[in-house]
Amino acid sequence: MGVTEYVKFVDVTKCDGCRACMVACKNWNDLPAENEGFHGSYQSHEKLTANTWNVITFMEQETKDGGFEWLFRHMSCLHCGQAACEKACPESAISHTEFGSVVIDADKCVGCGYCVQNCTFDVVKLATYKDKNGKEYRKAQKCTLCTDRLEEGLQPACVTSCHTDCLVFGDREKILKEAEARLAKVKDRFPNANIYNPEGIGGTTTVYLLADKPSVYGLPENPKIPLSQIVWKDYAQPIGKAMLGVTTMAVVGAFVSNSLFNKKDSDKGGHDHEQK
Repeated sequence: MGVTEYVKFVDVTKCDGCRACMVACKNWNDLPAENEGFHGSYQSHEKLTANTWNVITFMEQETKDGGFEWLFRHMSCLHCGQAACEKACPESAISHTEFGSVVIDADKCVGCGYCVQNCTFDVVKLATYKDKNGKEYRKAQKCTLCTDRLEEGLQPACVTSCHTDCLVFGDREKILKEAEARLAKVKDRFPNANIYNPEGIGGTTTVYLLADKPSVYGLPENPKIPLSQIVWKDYAQPIGKAMLGVTTMAVVGAFVSNSLFNKKDSDKGGHDHEQK
């Protein structure tokens, strides 16, 4: 028997914006509440933060008859097949699990922020902590796909809380086949509906059925891993560590990340990021 591949499927056409997934995520991961000021919409949080790992976005869209309807999206880490955050990390603190989730090892993370700078979807954030002496330090944080729950045979917390079946998790092949059938059903209502699972980043473990083009939701249409990151992570870093040692490579990594991996670098090709 082959190894089971998993997927978290998000059908935005079923989402009613209840935010139960947000509450479940906060509760399970023991994330602190964050005070949010009014920012001109029904959306409870403007964007993802180090302590808010999923947000329901609210967008109004005009209908054919001149009315309007809400377009909702469960915004969280997509767990890229080729994760830019993983390739940018000079400490090998980011890795893939058997479930396809991309996780951050807090013990290895040094808070350099290169993963934040290079995340394809502007998901990874830095949290600030204080040690026993009051000195501040930073750690990168984001959605883990509830890998700790998956290891115990449980579903992600957000999935268990969804009352509309907008969120489902399980066998990748089976769910994606069902996703294609669902896409065909919603095409009459949403002509631009599509399955968002970008090949340029090796696909994603969080796959969407979107009601409109990715750009409408603030997602890049065709994201790709910059060649500079591939060369750095897969070739330069392993060779350099062997020759120069880990400490020296950390310094080199700072230079390479700042000069090659900046989001404004031409390698990004003007890709859009998450809308606020």
